[in-house]
This record gives sequence, C-alpha cells and structure tokens, in this order.
Amino acid sequence: MHQEDRGLLFYQDHLELPTVERAQGIWMWDTAGRRYLDGCSGAVAVAIGHGDPRVLAALERQARKVTFAYRTQFENRPAHQLATRLVTQLSQGLNRVFYTSGGSESVEAALKLARQYHLAKGDVGRFKIISRFPSYHGSTLGALSVTGYAPLNDPFTPLTLPHLYVQAPTGPGGRMLDPESYVAACAAELEGVVQQAGPDTVAAFILEPVGGASTGALVPPPGYLGAITEVCRRHGILIIYDEVMTGIGRTGAFSAYQHWENDEPVGAEVDILALSKGLGAGYIPLGAIVCRSEIADTVVAGGGFAHGHTYAGNPLACAVGNAVLEVVAEDGLVENARVRGAELVAGLKGIQSGNSIVGDVRGLGLLTALEFVADPETMEPFPAELDVHQMMTGLAREQGLLVYPRRSRGGNVGDHILVAPPLSIDGPELAELLDRLGTAVAALQRRLVA
Repeated sequence: MHQEDRGLLFYQDHLELPTVERAQGIWMWDTAGRRYLDGCSGAVAVAIGHGDPRVLAALERQARKVTFAYRTQFENRPAHQLATRLVTQLSQGLNRVFYTSGGSESVEAALKLARQYHLAKGDVGRFKIISRFPSYHGSTLGALSVTGYAPLNDPFTPLTLPHLYVQAPTGPGGRMLDPESYVAACAAELEGVVQQAGPDTVAAFILEPVGGASTGALVPPPGYLGAITEVCRRHGILIIYDEVMTGIGRTGAFSAYQHWENDEPVGAEVDILALSKGLGAGYIPLGAIVCRSEIADTVVAGGGFAHGHTYAGNPLACAVGNAVLEVVAEDGLVENARVRGAELVAGLKGIQSGNSIVGDVRGLGLLTALEFVADPETMEPFPAELDVHQMMTGLAREQGLLVYPRRSRGGNVGDHILVAPPLSIDGPELAELLDRLGTAVAALQRRLVA
C-alpha cells in the first residue's frame, strides 16, 4: 500500500493497523511479514479457516460460468443446491430459504417476514418485536431497533422502531437465585412485557440461543429456551433465532438451537432462523433466513414476500456456500468444534485460575469468552475509562494473537473478549492459542493489579 493511500478510509476510530498480506488456515500475515494466530475468526466469520483451496476452486469454477443472475429473471443451480444442503441439516420443519448478503440483512428479512406472516393471516395489529438487553442483532436500522447495546443504539434512537426488551439471562442477578427459579423469573419477565405491550400486538421474539458479541458467548441456563418457547406459543408470537454467529457448526452443533430442542418437558422451538457469518465463511458475503413451510406458504399465498436484495441468491455466493458446507461435512468440523471447544474451555479455566482479573469463562463449542472484572467475588467491572477489553486486545496482538473485544453490560461498562478460532483448528494450534492468550492475560493482570 502506498503511504498516500492511507487516510482515505474511515471506520470507527483512528487506530493505525497493520496491512494484511495473506492468510492460510488459522494464520494471517501482514506486509511486514509478522504472523498472527486468528483466535476470533475475524469477526467470528472464518468458519473453515483461510484460503481453503476447495472453496477457491469452487469460486473460480462458478465465476467462469456466471457471476450474476437476478432472481426475478433466472433460477440458478447453486442457490437450489445450497438450500437443499441447509434444510437437510436443520429440523422442526425449517425448510424454506431466503438469501441475503449478510447478518444484518438476515435479521431485517426475519423481522419483515414475521410481520408479513401476521398480515397475511389477518393479524394486522401484530408488529411489535421483543428482544433482549444486552444483545446485538445488526447495524441496519431494523436490526438496530432490536439490538440492545447503548453505544450503537443511542445515536440513532430517533430513527429506529420502539424497543421492547427483556433482560438477557446474565449478570449478577442470575447468581442470586437457583437456576430453576431464575428461569422462572426470566419467563415471568417475558410474560409481563407481552402483557404490557398487548399480546395481540407482538409479532415475534428474537434472541441468540448462545450470546455473541454483546454478552460474550452467553450460554442460557437449563430450561431457559423451553420456558420462553412456552410463553411465545401461548400468545401466538413467532420465535426468531439469530444464529448469524452461532450457526454452521460454531457451537458444536450445526445450529445452536439443536443443543436444546429435545429438552423435557419443552425444548427450544424456532420459526425463523437467521444465518450468515459461517455460511460464507469469510470468502464472500452471504446470508440466509430459513423458516417453517407454513410461514413461507402463507406469505406467498398472500401476495409474496415484499422484500429482496440485488444479490439475494447470487450464484457466485451460493457456489461458495455450497463449497463451505462440503468442507464442514468432509472435515468433520462440527464435531471438531465440539471436541476442541471443550479443550478450549478447559484451557481458559486454567488461565482464569491463575489470574484474578478473569471473573468468568463461558461459551459452547468454539464460541467462548473471558470476562474481566475488578472483583471476581462481586463481579464488579473495571472502570469504563480503562478500556480493559481494548487493553487486552492490544496485549494479545503483541503476542501475535487476534481476539474480539466488547463491553459486557450493555455497551457502556464491562469488558470481555471472544475467543472463537476457525472450526478447523487442531490440537497443537489450540495449544499455541492458549499459550499466547495466557501470556497476554498475565501481562494484563500485572498492568491492572498493583
């Protein structure tokens, strides 16, 4: 990169970052030749690792045939093949697919589909969406309306839809009750919000079955997803699972809801599933929503889904998606995420045992997090002005390790990092990740604790 090219782009801050040169597997190199272990799959997107030749070959094959065909003018084989591959891996009648180009688009599409389904049924008063706080569902205005993360919400509140929130099952409050009582309290809160809003006005409840960036790999307590299912079913409210981050094997199941769908007496049920990151796996922008047949059929019979994007069902993107899912299956990456994920959590707990600033280790599969606190007994966070999550990210980078930082408690306070390497990571690579991370956490401890 020429020096004169710098300064033309703008993002969220003024950080001077290295320029990436190439990437392979779990490794990335900058133009100075320094190597980094990708401990967070970029933005928890690079599911199968960088530079897989099978995906690159599929991309080239399709590019030599056709790179673009508009969905109102042509069908294309890659789109149909990918839909078949997706629904084969899912359950609960999730067998109708609509494509997008990314996670925010998938959430937008899910929200609009829920609204249009109720319209088609004659329930014209159902338009409200309930989500959780904290949460992150995307940065476009519709997705932002159901996001609960103050720094992202606050500047745009006049532009977004009204917010209906319930508390995500995290934080000190959950430590004051036994799990059964806590789940009952969460269900009661949801019931209360529904009643206050008016049951006949609520279209859907959206949540991540395992938390992503905003809650740091939050795993729900036993019975939680079944309890919210009962509330939603009682009031005819659709259940949307945002699996943009957790889908395509990330948690050790193809889709995270599958961990809990057979729970007794009530399991996790889903009406609309939003996918993206792992579907394109960092090779190309690609997302999808998958819904129950009855939802799609009702909307189509009512005149069709009044929504779409230029690149929806793009043949080049779908060819890449097919190749990604082939790699996931051929290499056993869902099982690898389960096995390596258990090893990763054990290693993170080892880091926690030697560093008092680590208040919590949580996660499922290869979606895990460390939360940093001033007092591990009370879980009191560090003062926000310290920016501990960013401090930790810098120390990890010094060790040649990439991690994903966020604030834990709604965006204004709290510090965690996501540790979520590609699903292709092997045992020695995981050991290397933990070694580098342990060194960085120890340096953070020395810096924060006198």
